[in-house]
Amino acid sequence: MKHWLRNILILTLWIECKGEDKVTQPTGDVTAVQGLTLTLQCTFETSDTNPTLFWYKQEVNDYPRYMLQKNKFVSKTVKAPEFQDNRFDAEINRTSFLLKIEKLHVSDSAVYYCAVRPTVTGNSKTLNKNLWSKDNTVLHNIH
Repeated sequence: MKHWLRNILILTLWIECKGEDKVTQPTGDVTAVQGLTLTLQCTFETSDTNPTLFWYKQEVNDYPRYMLQKNKFVSKTVKAPEFQDNRFDAEINRTSFLLKIEKLHVSDSAVYYCAVRPTVTGNSKTLNKNLWSKDNTVLHNIH
């Protein structure tokens, strides 16, 4: 019997920084089979000649969590601690940024966002930290 993943969503997302950068994702739900591989794609435009792009995962009733980043000219993908296994990887070509998730789990059901710049202000090393205030009432540090 096949188990289907539901509610893996790709939402339209426009992130604009300095009026020059733009990221676009297709809209709608994506349904995939547990255990198989899924590739999510976004397209980007930037004036940066050496861009680093980012993927974030947002589960139900949670904030977006930094997953990984990849520089256009560096082969290594930099991953947050909880995405270190080989199931997650990214690829950048001229105008596309791909997120590849292998051996899909039901827990992979989420909204996935792509960004051309970090969505947390300040030091990019803090990207995988909790964005909520200590009392969980205010989401902050988002562009």
